[in-house]
Amino acid sequence: MFDPTVFDNLKIGFENYLYDLDNLDGEINIINRRDVLEMATMSREFSLSFQLTEEKEVTAELILKTDLNQLAMEILEQKGSNPSCQLILYFYLEMDDVELQCPLIEKEIKKIWEHSIEFNQRLSYLYKNQTSAIHNRVELIFNRLVSEEQMNDIPELVDHILLTLQKLEKISK
Repeated sequence: MFDPTVFDNLKIGFENYLYDLDNLDGEINIINRRDVLEMATMSREFSLSFQLTEEKEVTAELILKTDLNQLAMEILEQKGSNPSCQLILYFYLEMDDVELQCPLIEKEIKKIWEHSIEFNQRLSYLYKNQTSAIHNRVELIFNRLVSEEQMNDIPELVDHILLTLQKLEKISK
């Protein structure tokens, strides 16, 4: 019989909650889903990308990752182990005024997420195309791993993601 891992349980928790927001509540539109088993490194990665229903300028991507060490620790039931996963959030948006918009994004991210995350903005654009928009990937990495003990925190975490989407939508326009 299959015994689900912490990764599987967290994945299902996020999936259920986010798909309810899409299908039942109509608050978001899920636009992409990936569930990858990397055979070379025996790691797993799950991601869901979504946007606010009424807005299409900003996309959020929730990524849940686990590696061979975490999986082995859990499957072998090693004493003192706390099987867990890494959680990463990306927000994708286009900008036209980096000097104005990047500091505003930083301010909003720090206000919403406080000190629970590491935060980066990665900018890219097409070389030799002066009219192309600047793409910003806002990356939030949590300072700790997540485990099944945080399952009840999923609604609050998703509320923070939705608030971030709303704030970034205003900045991107």
